[in-house]
Amino acid sequence: MLPEAFCTRVKKQLGAEYPAFLESLERPRAVALRFRPGWERELPFLGREVPWEPLGYYYDMQARPGLHPYHEAGVYYLQEASAMAPVALLSPQPGERVCDLCAAPGGKSTQIAGRMAGRGFLLSNEIHPKRAAVLSRNVERMGVWNALVTNESPRRLAERLPGFFDRVLVDAPCSGEGMFRKEEAALTDWSMETVAMCARRQLEILDAAASLVRPGGRLVYSTCTFAPEENEEQVAGFLQRHGEFALENVEVPGFDPQSNGVYHLWPHKVLGEGQFAAVLRKNHGVEARPVKLAAGEELPGVWQAFAREMGIALPPGKAVTLGQFLYWTPEEMPDLAGLKVLRPGLALGEVRKGRFLPEHALAQWLAQCGNMQDFPADSKEISAYLHGEAVPSEKKGWCLVRVEGASLGWGKGDGCVLKNHYPKGLRR
Repeated sequence: MLPEAFCTRVKKQLGAEYPAFLESLERPRAVALRFRPGWERELPFLGREVPWEPLGYYYDMQARPGLHPYHEAGVYYLQEASAMAPVALLSPQPGERVCDLCAAPGGKSTQIAGRMAGRGFLLSNEIHPKRAAVLSRNVERMGVWNALVTNESPRRLAERLPGFFDRVLVDAPCSGEGMFRKEEAALTDWSMETVAMCARRQLEILDAAASLVRPGGRLVYSTCTFAPEENEEQVAGFLQRHGEFALENVEVPGFDPQSNGVYHLWPHKVLGEGQFAAVLRKNHGVEARPVKLAAGEELPGVWQAFAREMGIALPPGKAVTLGQFLYWTPEEMPDLAGLKVLRPGLALGEVRKGRFLPEHALAQWLAQCGNMQDFPADSKEISAYLHGEAVPSEKKGWCLVRVEGASLGWGKGDGCVLKNHYPKGLRR
């Protein structure tokens, strides 16, 4: 049962389209996934392409692709089709500095990373610690190397990195009206008070985001709600407070080219849930003061020996150590000392007593290396590996375990079996 106050307002918003909207909420919801670039597969349960995302496809809900080994290998990310729209509007480019300010659980951050093609710097932030941990795990699973994951308030980031980013996405926490069909909690938790509370919180986040964007840069604000207080009125108030910004029209397949920078996805008009987005260009403003970049370190000899043996070549970047752990970060990674950083780039491994122990994140980033063992997706070996068991193999030393060409994790061979190094927390 939809709340009466919600129905009254949406009926006023949609007029003659209101019955079609109600009918759409009775239909089974559409489900979609998005491939990691270069890891696309022909899968029997895939349907048509998502119009605004070239790597996005609708799929048969009965297929349950989240249980397939491909999901653990980061071949694809399960993401609602409408939720792919804000990144299409953001249109991040390789080599840019991009910030996803409210990033958990990571769908949009990994989508941004795919469009950046491993070049540039991505900061993925989430203020809630538990959700930030989920974000970090998904960034790792999808093989993103050039992303920093932080657990900070937008205000603190704005103070440290004013004007640092070419593009900023604010997928704001909202009342979730567009998720009524997908999530029962969104419906049961809804109230007009929740809408007002979310609008106040969004105002603060947007003001911080305005400071993060460089002059000439782009800010995309999005929600999964229909409430004008959180959408059009929020954008109008932002433009009054920030005269340096203006709405910008972006041509994206599947969207009305005459949207004038404000985009609505209604479930009776698209194959997906509800979504709102506004594209804002920062036309002028104070040029950013120089931001101190993080200092790089020399890669230790044990890593260099491991990399030579395994045939691993890192992209341009710099090394950073945290305790015994070695990370590889983008060259443009800023110095964020004093901020809560969960993941300062790609975790290469641990240097322990003169030995190098590779991290799971390195395995998920690698497409291939000099010592690999491939298994079919439906094999007993893959099932055993995902359960944490040893698997038969003639390989010796550290070995990249793959499922039909997609990296799953590490094993260490003695010529007879691969000792399992799949993380205990991920095992089935």
